[in-house]
Amino acid sequence: MYFKGLHYFYEVAKRGSFTLAAEQLHIAQPAVSMAVKKLEQSLELTLFHRVERQISLTDEGQRLYRQAERILQAVADAELEMRELRGLERGSVQLGTPSMLGSYHFPSIIMAFRRRYPNLTFTVHEGGAWQLQTMLERGELDLAVIEAEAVPDTIQAVPLLREEMRVVVNAAHPFAGQGSVTPQAFLGEDLVLFREGYFHRKVINQMAEQYGIAPKINFETNLLPLIRSIVKQGSGISTLLTMATEDDPDLITLSFNPPVMLDLCLAWRKDGYLSKANRAFVDFVLESSRL
Repeated sequence: MYFKGLHYFYEVAKRGSFTLAAEQLHIAQPAVSMAVKKLEQSLELTLFHRVERQISLTDEGQRLYRQAERILQAVADAELEMRELRGLERGSVQLGTPSMLGSYHFPSIIMAFRRRYPNLTFTVHEGGAWQLQTMLERGELDLAVIEAEAVPDTIQAVPLLREEMRVVVNAAHPFAGQGSVTPQAFLGEDLVLFREGYFHRKVINQMAEQYGIAPKINFETNLLPLIRSIVKQGSGISTLLTMATEDDPDLITLSFNPPVMLDLCLAWRKDGYLSKANRAFVDFVLESSRL
């Protein structure tokens, strides 16, 4: 099969546009069109419907797209493995993590890792746990922090941490003098929450479904400083991991009754090649967690 054409076909199909694919590939748009046309000729199949300036995949194109994703990922894995025969003098780690962990759990770990392996590059992607898991399965991330509750068979995971989800209020709130808060009482308050797709929001959605209470969500934001500021001003209450509140004496935290615990794990694709750089980071994280 014409490999360059397969690569170009995949980029066009992924973006739904020859022009956008050309921009991503940093080549001229006619070169992309010619390569895809050559691929179609070699396969004796039409891969795209072309109507005026709009394109869409044919049935054959949809099947090839699914195969192309796997083929291109396998080639990328093979190239990486060959490059790494030179050792850990070069390499990169791409980690996907929810914002709370990216802000409070990983900074010291990443800095210590960089001191041990100064020639490696490190990229952190922030996102919701479900989004990160999807990116991991597609090969868009090397490693990701996901919930341990339902890890699919395609993912390899190791336990990372267990944290309590705490109710967060300001000192003037009626909850501030209590020892704990029931889910029913919490759901009856004005809430400031993360957007859909984050484990923080999933906990509240499950709680609302369990007790049959529609939460009163006044604010939705993924910005931790904004959530903390809104709570301090008394415009709503929230729930955060313990690590996100320990450095702020103006925030009062309480347990849910019963307590709500969150288990998170560090994960990667089972069928993908875990580079030496990424394997070194996994080992480093596990070593740090044992200290």
